Amino acid sequence: MVENLVNRHSSAVDLHLNLAPNGSRKAALSEALREAVTSGRLESGFKLPSYRALAEDLAIARNTVAETYAELVSEGWLEARQGSGTRVAHRPGSPQEEARAVVRAEIRPQFEFRSGRPDPTTFPRSRWLASARRAVTAAPTHAFGPGDPRGRIELRRALSDYLSRTRGLVTDPRRIVVCAGFSHAAEILADVVAAPPFAVESYGLPFHRAIYEKTGPTIALPVDRDGCITDELATTDAQVVILTPSHQFPTSSSLHPRRRTAAVDWARTTGGLVVEDDYDGEFRFDRTPVGAMQSLDPDRVMYVGSVSKSLSPALRLGWMAVPERLLDPILEAKGVRESTVGVVDQLTLADLIATGGYDRHVRAMRTRYRRRRAHLIHALGERVPHVATMGIAAGLQVVVTLPPGTESAVLRAAGDVGVAVDGLSRFRHPDAAGKKVDGILVGYSAPTEHTFPAAVDALVNVLASVGRVR
Repeated sequence: MVENLVNRHSSAVDLHLNLAPNGSRKAALSEALREAVTSGRLESGFKLPSYRALAEDLAIARNTVAETYAELVSEGWLEARQGSGTRVAHRPGSPQEEARAVVRAEIRPQFEFRSGRPDPTTFPRSRWLASARRAVTAAPTHAFGPGDPRGRIELRRALSDYLSRTRGLVTDPRRIVVCAGFSHAAEILADVVAAPPFAVESYGLPFHRAIYEKTGPTIALPVDRDGCITDELATTDAQVVILTPSHQFPTSSSLHPRRRTAAVDWARTTGGLVVEDDYDGEFRFDRTPVGAMQSLDPDRVMYVGSVSKSLSPALRLGWMAVPERLLDPILEAKGVRESTVGVVDQLTLADLIATGGYDRHVRAMRTRYRRRRAHLIHALGERVPHVATMGIAAGLQVVVTLPPGTESAVLRAAGDVGVAVDGLSRFRHPDAAGKKVDGILVGYSAPTEHTFPAAVDALVNVLASVGRVR
């Protein structure tokens, strides 16, 4: 086969065609175009080059191209409309149509209540673009060379100041390490701490737990309304414990001060490490702000945060405030060059924080989510009066407890009407002690603003249809 590439100079598109070297040029072109369509390389609606352009690029007669196009139009492969040129026709069952069907099946349901999903319409595009423009303009030339594994100094300085001011951290830019979110930090830590097991809360994100379990089984610590029962650490052989002290996920409890102290004392006594996941730490409503646990002992507590809830999970931007003794091992595990977070995003976030844009955005989101939470709680109380909720003081989700054995029925009913919501059992550690609690986790940050009232109505109708919840 002779490979031909239609070039940009004559046709304005690149089009790769395989033309048989022997036989009729018209037959070869016809077969090559059919193959490009059936394989999915040319999608429905793709505009083909003009007769003249394609003839010139393939070194064949213009009439040959015109006759081939006409033949394929008559067979239904192509379609020609006055003024819009010749395009690939819509063909049901084609690879691209099947691919679109898969995409349609994966499109978000009508009402989105799954947790960990901030409203995507709230991303501060104008502020982000303005910060990007300023940051890129002001950045030194060397910023666009190989990256420092610690991250850009501009961002580390901005984070050190911001976290000290808003979360009470005790750190400095040298001990801040930029990463691509909490999962990336967990992967690095799993490489650094070679001696399992890791202790985790009995309820948490399963994909985070899976990272630690690559090194061996994890130990499940029970959780109640005062957060993780850290006293039980003393009965384990754990080397590391991962906690969500400011806002336990998914129960939304805050770790009791005495239990914070117990975890730090355990780390000091055993030489262990506490990893503080500051999940939803920015969003608090009905309680006094809770500072970061890291301030109790910066040498024994490693703090991890990200912008996944405050800005967008699509940014893949996070940070670690690292104890001195772990700084070199973490940088070695991360690699000699920054390969996970783009320099432009780092510079942009640094500018957004330094100019106050990040603070303003977080405050605006806190107001919006507080209003949504009130709307949801009012609707549940008014229309499903026997509902019980947990975790309403902070965070971006509410736990609705259900009668034993009804969680699956609620999830099925929700799915039938296009309501996406997580079951509480999804987050339960397989080795968790105690009685399993049926419930759903309602992430009220996920729906867009204009769909939120209808989304709440649909959710409440599901709960009412399955039966009275308590």
